[in-house]
Amino acid sequence: MTSPSIVWFRDDLRLADHPALRAALDRGEPVVCLYVLDEESDGVRPLGGAARWWLHHSLASLGERLAERGAALILRRGPAAEVVPAVVAETDAGAVFWNRRYSLPERDIDAGIKSDLRDAGVEVASFAASLLFEPWTVRTGADKPYSVFTPFWKACRDLPAPRAPLPEPRDIPGPRSQPDGDDLEDWGLLPTTPDWAGGLRETWEPGEPAARRRLRAFLDDDLADYDRSRDEPAAGVTSGLSPRLRWGELSPYQVWHETIHSAAADRHPGPTQRFLSELGWREFAWHTLFHFPDLATRNWRAEFDAFEWPRLKPSHLEAWQKGRTGVPLVDAGMRELWHTGVMHNRVRMVTASYLVKNLLIDWRRGEEWFWDTLVDADAASNPFNWQWVAGSGADAAPYFRVFNPELQAEKFDKHGEYVRQWAPDSAGVEQLVDLKRSRQAALDAYEAVKRAR
Repeated sequence: MTSPSIVWFRDDLRLADHPALRAALDRGEPVVCLYVLDEESDGVRPLGGAARWWLHHSLASLGERLAERGAALILRRGPAAEVVPAVVAETDAGAVFWNRRYSLPERDIDAGIKSDLRDAGVEVASFAASLLFEPWTVRTGADKPYSVFTPFWKACRDLPAPRAPLPEPRDIPGPRSQPDGDDLEDWGLLPTTPDWAGGLRETWEPGEPAARRRLRAFLDDDLADYDRSRDEPAAGVTSGLSPRLRWGELSPYQVWHETIHSAAADRHPGPTQRFLSELGWREFAWHTLFHFPDLATRNWRAEFDAFEWPRLKPSHLEAWQKGRTGVPLVDAGMRELWHTGVMHNRVRMVTASYLVKNLLIDWRRGEEWFWDTLVDADAASNPFNWQWVAGSGADAAPYFRVFNPELQAEKFDKHGEYVRQWAPDSAGVEQLVDLKRSRQAALDAYEAVKRAR
């Protein structure tokens, strides 16, 4: 009589460097591969539209790859605390393995499931797979979480180097009889009417094989220019790996080790270290969320709670969302976002600064829009970066640092290639607000916060 092992896939939709899958294979019993779409448990944030599109296609790819190796991907929908024990009972599983999650609602769900299953005599183990450094291992000398990136990243680099990635298994033996699962199409993750995802289809091929090809292409073709050209949106030298990491089609361990062992690393140490520090920034966002679970809804800096946002002008918010502000670089970025599900990082900062500091719209409105339209939106990086721009977050840019979108365009899109690609009709259009006067209004509002301290 066999007692299968269940591998509970979450934001780790890959076969290579998957410690939970490796543990199940090492146990020597048939493997049940399970994915649970849980948007019902307390505190779990439902996915945005672009993320749902990506998830559908990444799950389809993972299911095909598992089938090639002898297993099946079982899909279930509902509260994980109910679904996972139910699958354990249906399969008479003797063990459940998963890779860790770090936002508070998911941690609470996982802890409850782990406790209940262990009480029932089921082996349960979780593993580090989506962060290079566990959040509880990086602390200041005063035993507190870091609030500034540079010393945080130095402390990380002083720790033992990230482990080597695990190889991809060739065979994954499933049980003779698989439990029933949902049909992916029935989950309704893809848009129907209207079908706005044409640009996503043009831009992306979700799935682990495409993710690995993109990493290789970036290291071979673009890493050498990364330090010099990464801020130029038309240069095309960014990695394009953010959605791959968000959905776990690649692990940060794979990216780390392939980068430092790439042919370009020895010849171009500066760009290599600059790129690796971007992995560090991702780590910093997740560590901040671990210690401050309400990052998407509360100001990390409590003094910003006194900031009095003006009454929302819906027409201004809609103009920003649709790329109709009359500011060419802002409009180009917002249209790129709608079409592709991503936006160049430099332009993300500019568009966010414009919303918060020129339109004086609460950063949470922008975070919500990006959550719905970014294919790489995750629970940590999205609110963390919005708070950084707003001035209310960890290691945040000072509030008085207002990105001037015209100067940013002159510096980073000096030939206008990016604007011509995404907003060719923006030249000469009347701007929604005066940049100079709106900047001063934002600074005046912040002075009131400082006086309230």
